Amino acid sequence: MESLGDAYGGSRWNGRDPRRVYAGVVLFAVGVLAVVVGILIVTTPLGTLLGADSATESQSLAGVLAGLGVPASLASVVVVLPATRRERVGVLAGTLLCVVGVGLFAYAYPARWTGTAQSLAFPTTTVYFLGGSLAFWFVFTAVAGYRIRNNPHGTVRLELRREGETRTVELSRQEYSEYKQVVRGDGGETEQVIRELEERVDE
Repeated sequence: MESLGDAYGGSRWNGRDPRRVYAGVVLFAVGVLAVVVGILIVTTPLGTLLGADSATESQSLAGVLAGLGVPASLASVVVVLPATRRERVGVLAGTLLCVVGVGLFAYAYPARWTGTAQSLAFPTTTVYFLGGSLAFWFVFTAVAGYRIRNNPHGTVRLELRREGETRTVELSRQEYSEYKQVVRGDGGETEQVIRELEERVDE
């Protein structure tokens, strides 16, 4: 797979808004930094410098930072790479579930974590795991779709003409077949297909 520098450097922007790319790179860097700082907090005296005076406070702060860093890094992928609305919504939903899991952790740790009658460890980890899995799945589909769209074999180049303007979008043969079936079936969804294709062009 091409590096981000190769994919978006020079003339390869192809009309993309560079601010989206920069925002995605910054979001990824912030996510990775949060995870690294979380690790350093529990392995070095950094926690004391950040106001965590006890081991428990350090662990709580580290858990929150790392817990937020992972979904932030995943979300950055769909900010940088072309992604469908479905993929973006899926990553957003997974990220929000992760944030809920982090909130539960901040509330539960350490008094309601383990070894108590009101332990919230299992529901917290379950919510976070589901959110992370959901976000990761849609990130995976976005990356896979990006690679397919950039593979010159097995693609269809479709021209959209509207209001005197012609724009081109590349589809996989499977995507082309699906769109063609919807248009032929005509359940009032033709306009929706056109909107989706135009969004693909604008990405």
